[in-house]
Amino acid sequence: MDYCPAIPVGAGFIGSMTGYVDCQARVLGSGAWQALAAPGSTLTVVLTGFLTIFIALIGYNLLLGRSMTVREGTLAFVKIGAIFALSTGWPAYRTLVYDLVTDGPAQLVAEIGPRAGLAGADGTLVQRLDLADQALTRLAILGPGIPPPDARSDIPPPPFGGFDSFALGGSRILFGLTAVGGLGIVRIVAGLMLALGPFFIAFLMFESSRSLFEGWVRVLGGAALAAIGVSVALGLELALLEPWLGDVLARRMANEALPAASTQLFVIACVFSMIVAGMLFACARVAAAFRLAPLGRILPVLQEEPVNHTPRALAEAGSREKAGAPPSRAAVVAGLFTTVDRREARDAAVRNESAAAAAGRAPAPGRSSGSPGAPVPVGRSFTRRPHARVSAIASRRDTHA
Repeated sequence: MDYCPAIPVGAGFIGSMTGYVDCQARVLGSGAWQALAAPGSTLTVVLTGFLTIFIALIGYNLLLGRSMTVREGTLAFVKIGAIFALSTGWPAYRTLVYDLVTDGPAQLVAEIGPRAGLAGADGTLVQRLDLADQALTRLAILGPGIPPPDARSDIPPPPFGGFDSFALGGSRILFGLTAVGGLGIVRIVAGLMLALGPFFIAFLMFESSRSLFEGWVRVLGGAALAAIGVSVALGLELALLEPWLGDVLARRMANEALPAASTQLFVIACVFSMIVAGMLFACARVAAAFRLAPLGRILPVLQEEPVNHTPRALAEAGSREKAGAPPSRAAVVAGLFTTVDRREARDAAVRNESAAAAAGRAPAPGRSSGSPGAPVPVGRSFTRRPHARVSAIASRRDTHA
């Protein structure tokens, strides 16, 4: 397994520190994934258990009478295949997730940087940060200089004694902390999430645990977006600081006193430190608003069939629309009971009206033809009678004739 070398003595601190953190994040993301994907690891046990539970739930639903449609079965097989391909296949995981998170932000900054005037957008951001740190060190050695006696009356006094040394040293500390901390935080977080990615991908198998997968995607997306934001902020700081440091160092080497340089440098360092912190917070809030749509809502749109405008196809589509969706099983059973009840009530009404017509009297007023009459003994409601049935309309006609 590859290990990252220690920080070499005498090299640029920001470049060495950033390179070491980046190397550790990459090793963490790739090495831990390969250890988890090995046979007999914790991940394989978890995946086997999840798959067993998933198939058992499908069988349990089938035993309870819930049929599984072709669409649901296809989605289940697609979900299982995608989970196992990303959790156990390094080529697929590296192409779709690892390279996208680790190399995608740098490629995007390289595309938008030249048009936006960002310093270091061509891949030299870390080297230019090192050069700026060395210039700050040189300026701290030279100091702001002592103005001549005749010009001291026009210079405001420092806030406290020794402020110039504090401002120059504090500016260098803030600059290095912003550069190394901003880039290091996002890369370590991305490396950890990439290392634990197979576990979170396995949580996609169940709807109740899908929120854990969404949270993992949010963190990865926030880390990638924060890497872009921090690179942009540091590029803007370099675009301002490099010419300013070049001018100040040239004037100081000419023994020109610059008493306001320490204050200006301290303000620049503080402002861009707050900008980087705000950029990290904004990227985290944007990533927190991400929501993953269920696969069942996406596939019908992607698999939409072309419309056939032939007369036969239009007629079939119209008949399907009139027929509507097929009723549920509960609706079918309820309809059967309702049909039996209506049939019994209709037969009872016909028998009562036939008996009244045979006795030579009309049915009682106010009673509808569909209402049941006198109670019928049990077992005689479906007995066939030898004489023919007489309809209600015929009985009324004979009665009033």
